Parts: sequence; C-alpha cells; structure tokens
Amino acid sequence: MIQVQNLTHRYGDRVALSNVSFGVKKGEIFGLLGPNGGGKSTLFRILSTMMVPTEGQALIAGFDVERKPAEVRRHVGVVFQSQSLDKALTVEENLRAQGHLHGLSGAILRDRMDRAMERLGLSDRRKDLVETLSGGLRRRVEIAKALLHRPQVLLMDEASTGLDPAARRDLARHVESLREGEGVTILLTTHILEEADKCDRLVLLHQGKIVAQGSPGELRRSIGGDVVVLETGDTKSLAQRIEERFSVEPTVMDGQVRVEIPNGHRFIAEVMEAFPGTIESVSLHKPTLEDVFVRETGASIE
Repeated sequence: MIQVQNLTHRYGDRVALSNVSFGVKKGEIFGLLGPNGGGKSTLFRILSTMMVPTEGQALIAGFDVERKPAEVRRHVGVVFQSQSLDKALTVEENLRAQGHLHGLSGAILRDRMDRAMERLGLSDRRKDLVETLSGGLRRRVEIAKALLHRPQVLLMDEASTGLDPAARRDLARHVESLREGEGVTILLTTHILEEADKCDRLVLLHQGKIVAQGSPGELRRSIGGDVVVLETGDTKSLAQRIEERFSVEPTVMDGQVRVEIPNGHRFIAEVMEAFPGTIESVSLHKPTLEDVFVRETGASIE
C-alpha cells in the first residue's frame, strides 16, 4: 500500500532524510519511531504531498506522491500534529465543513459523518462545541475528519502528543478499530514507546536514517538477552573494566553504564563481586524498543 524507495531530502546542506526505504502492507499499522529531529516530520510531509523529496520515490496506493499528488490525496487521510479544528463550532459542524471541501453534501455526507462519529465513539458528542472537548476527544474528531472521503491510508503525525496515558490508550483502541472495521492502512509517527509497541511493524529513525526495522517483538528479541543498567561515579572507567573483564561492549549514556547480556541476574552477581564498592546502583529489565534504539545509536529516543 505504501512503498518508499531510497528517499533522500536535504534542506540546503543539511540532510534530513538519507536513503530511506520501507514498505507498508495493506491493513497494517506501521510506525515511524524516533526522537524529534530524527526525520519523521520530513518523511510525513513528503508522504502527505506537502513536500517533494530531493531524491528517491514514494508510492501510495500505486501513485507517486511527487508526480500524482492529487491522486494520492484522494486515497489518503491526514491527521497533523497541530490541530485544525474550529473550536467555536460543534463536532458535526467541523465534520460538515470538511466534507464540503471534499465535494460531499446531502445524504451522502450525513451518512459518512454518522459512520465516522460512530466508529470513533463521538455520536453522543456531535452537538458539543469543540472547545469543550478534552484533548483525546479532539484527536478523535480530527481522525473522523480525515476519514470522510473514505481513504485507503491514514497518516497520523504524533497524534497522541500531549495526551495523558489513559487518553493515549483510548486513542489506540479507536485506531485499532479502524484497521479492523474499515480495513484502513495506518502509518503513524511517534516518539512514544507505548504507542510504537502497538504497531504491527515499525522503523527506527535517527538523524534521517533507518537504524532498525521490524515488528516490536523482533526488534526486542534482537537484543538477545537482558539489559543491565549500572550507576557509578566514573562510568567510562567502569565500562572499560567491564569490557576487559567480561568481553562485552557496554554503552555509556546519561551517567549510566548499560550492558546487554544473557542471564543478566548472573552477570549482576559477577560484576558486583568483580568490582566491590564501585557500583552505586544496579537494575535489570527485559529489552524495550528504547534499548534497541540505544544500541543502534548510542542515544535516547526521549
């Protein structure tokens, strides 16, 4: 449904995207995970036909985003990070105005508005002014707007930013229902690990490059063991001593030494015995997407 091939974009001398390639299957929820400035927004703008790439090609529903932007827009609904609702209007008034932009009217528009509001749990809010709605409900109205022309693909840019955890989970449930009930293919950008974990597949972006891609489970399993985090007064010295003693490659970040290793509980006992009085605190956890990102980049997503 989406094919991105060798996509590169430059702002003057700065490379925002470098040779990015991936594919999204019909009906998938696909994520672009990375920190701010990693290239997600540039890629999103290209896919939503707001920007032309410097090099490479992107196809949505078989149409080239550069050569056939009007055809792409017919098949794509877009939810931008910045809200586009008129707060002085009701939910249904916002939807009606958006429908008119797509040339919809009469019974067809009323039916599509009803269906979108029902799918997103907004039927009982149709007469409410947008200014009275919570952030989570406003996001759902934005999605309803994007669905009125019945797109095959929904692009969502940092849609859960600013929402509390409960509202994020609620939004994720409604997004999943769109995939299951409408067969919509969804591509979303995020820097939130919880949101990325709910995707079928994702790519990790850093400084405009893909550093890893796969399902969340595949990416976590690529760590191949546990993650041990050590705190000490001299992280560089401890990391070097651990590397020499245990033949592993620790990562030093944010005043901590991180070690990926099988049987982490055994390693903790061994490292505490090897360097008594050196380690101030220690923790162990199963791999997360953050750990994958740290391993590939030496930096944090946050």
